[in-house]
Amino acid sequence: MKRCGYTRKPHNQSNKEVSVIPISILDLVRIREGSDARAALDNARDLARHAEGWQYRRFWMAEHHNMRGIASAATAVAIAHVAAGTSTIRVGAGGVMLPNHAPLVIAEQFGTLASLFPGRIDLGLGRAPGTDQITTRALRRDPASAESFPQDVLELQAFLAPAEVGQRIVAVPGHGTQVPLWILGSSTFGAQLAAELGLPYAFASHFAPDSLEMALQLYRARFKPSAQQAKPHAMVGVNIIAADTDAEARRLATTQQMSFTDMHRGVRGLSKPPIDDIETYWSPLEKAQASHMLACSIIGSPETVRAGIERFLLQTGADELMIVSDVFDHQARLHSYELIAEVARGVQPI
Repeated sequence: MKRCGYTRKPHNQSNKEVSVIPISILDLVRIREGSDARAALDNARDLARHAEGWQYRRFWMAEHHNMRGIASAATAVAIAHVAAGTSTIRVGAGGVMLPNHAPLVIAEQFGTLASLFPGRIDLGLGRAPGTDQITTRALRRDPASAESFPQDVLELQAFLAPAEVGQRIVAVPGHGTQVPLWILGSSTFGAQLAAELGLPYAFASHFAPDSLEMALQLYRARFKPSAQQAKPHAMVGVNIIAADTDAEARRLATTQQMSFTDMHRGVRGLSKPPIDDIETYWSPLEKAQASHMLACSIIGSPETVRAGIERFLLQTGADELMIVSDVFDHQARLHSYELIAEVARGVQPI
């Protein structure tokens, strides 16, 4: 794995302290070639059901629009589908692009989810549109709406809090559910906002690793305790693809590499099956571009993955890992996540 973090000194732990690094899943709900959106959503639900047994903490899906290969645009609906097929794992958004929506609407949507699945819903918030400029206009989004993101977060938080006497606008369902909020980001902006509001922070280093070091430093240094979060909690995104051998894992990883290559080509198509030689697919420039975005990746056998996770934790000091295992075949993807869970059980937080 190419270095994508920075080295932190490990915390001193007493002999009585035994813990493992919490692991969670970000599912892109990929629509595969030869398949459809229903299958992608059902596969997400099936993965979450297995992940529950493998002791993953969270299962998140993200809001993307006008992307033929991603089926989670109606994120709250997708969350309901997955939560209904599981019983204990936390299910949430990683994230909802809040400037696309009125805070009241999101409070009602996630208040409904929290009413249906109490104690199991997370709400990660981002300020990007989650799409291209043309689609942004189709969403009726004001290009300047991202500027009010901090105020929108506070408004949403207020709608999810217990309603006050005489409050004229109340989220129903929503008020009093106090759905946990997370700030998502790929720059220092989100880190500073999460620190100021005392919220947990998730960094998207699985596709945007450049500001990881600075963002984590700022978040930890400036964190102010809040009613929701007493101390900083940084969840860090990482691509992990595990298989029985290094060679097979590298082959499975070509699906994600082709996806990032296509993105640079301006093509947002369906998920492609893996190929034997990725060098035949991308040019040297495309390889450099995709490899840079995928710098935070661990690909290999269980032994390779264990070493990679330990190195990544030393580099970042992450409190939790948000894992993307973008594998084309559903059974191979299940196997990847199962192997990752087995490895992670023996890895302690730094």
